[in-house]
Amino acid sequence: MSSIVHKTFENLTVFELYQLLKLRQDVFMLEQNCLFPDIDNLDQKATHCLKTDIDKGLLAYTRLFGPDLVYEGYSCIGRVVSAKTYRNEGHGRELFRYSVEKIKDLYPTHPIKIGAQQYLEVFYGGFGFVQEGEPYLEDGIWHIYMILK
Repeated sequence: MSSIVHKTFENLTVFELYQLLKLRQDVFMLEQNCLFPDIDNLDQKATHCLKTDIDKGLLAYTRLFGPDLVYEGYSCIGRVVSAKTYRNEGHGRELFRYSVEKIKDLYPTHPIKIGAQQYLEVFYGGFGFVQEGEPYLEDGIWHIYMILK
């Protein structure tokens, strides 16, 4: 049985924090071979969204930011990640849909901006995000900015 929760940094349990940091490390650093400062002192300012399963653990994760914390004039969804073992089961899509609705509830007057890996443009486009600007290289992976107004 799976569930989705959102929590501030202060309300995360030590176990949840360990799980989300491990998932981000497993995917971004080990699977995608990107060495970057994942622990960036922004987690403390984020709302964390976790999709978990009682038997399988953390299935997917995002973090949400209010206006101007990451991009001036925008709220932001970042660190969108799904556990490799459970990909293509819809967990990431379900959590991202939840994250979009939650950030709209939290910051209804601000558009949302994301820095997306370019190969996921169609995925994010399915939620109404559109590319803005030119692709850019970050940590050896092509990214694009996308906006949901």
